[in-house]
Formats: sequence, C-alpha cells, structure tokens
Amino acid sequence: MNSTLENEELISIGDLSKSLNLTTRTLRYWEEAGIIEAAPRSDGSNRFYTQDIAKRIRFIIKLKELGLTIQELQDLYTAYGEAKRTDRMIPALIQVLDKHINLVDDKMARMASLRKDIVEYRQRMSFKLNSIAR
Repeated sequence: MNSTLENEELISIGDLSKSLNLTTRTLRYWEEAGIIEAAPRSDGSNRFYTQDIAKRIRFIIKLKELGLTIQELQDLYTAYGEAKRTDRMIPALIQVLDKHINLVDDKMARMASLRKDIVEYRQRMSFKLNSIAR
C-alpha cells in the first residue's frame, strides 16, 4: 500500500520489503540499530518509507553484499550524520572498502596456500596408492 505525506509518495514496510526481497523484521532491525532513520508511521502505526529511505536501503543491501558488518553500517550512518552530507560519508566508506579489499586479498592468499597443500597431499596419496597397487 502506498500513501503520500506532503506530496511525497510513501511505500509501506510490507511493499518495500517484498520489492527488495527482505523481511519486515530486517527493516525494523535496521531502524532499531540506527542504520536507517525511523520511518514515518500512519495513524495505525504502520511504517511508511520515503523514496529517499528506500534508495538508502538499496545502498545498504549492496554494502551488505560486499561484506560490511552491522557495526560498519552504523559507523557509516554516523559519518553521514544528521546533516545528510554525502561528502562526510564517502571518505569513511572508502576506508571501510579498503579494509575489506585487504581482508579479501589476505583470504585469497590463504586459500591459494591451502589449495597448494591439498594438491600436494593428493599427489602424495596418489603416489602411495600406485605404489601399493604394484
């Protein structure tokens, strides 16, 4: 159900959650955790989201897919601040993404080392099997 507030189209929590493939509980949790601002409520206490909040939620989903934690999302929201200034959030986001790039690089190096160990072990086992079969 869509509604309007001072000529701005609002999206109900149910409709927004369905369109983004999220649960309504996730949206309420993000609100409680301070990742998104509190949604205006109707007379029946139903949450309605503005297009700006919906856009922010889509951005949060992308950041979650990149591996950002709830704490990192909270920190970014704090950096964004009450002034809603993107220029304050972007440097913090770059710093968080750089940290994640380094973590991914470290993990890839460990995985490459593990792969090498597994290949070597397999070769030893294959050699052992061949020597037993003779």
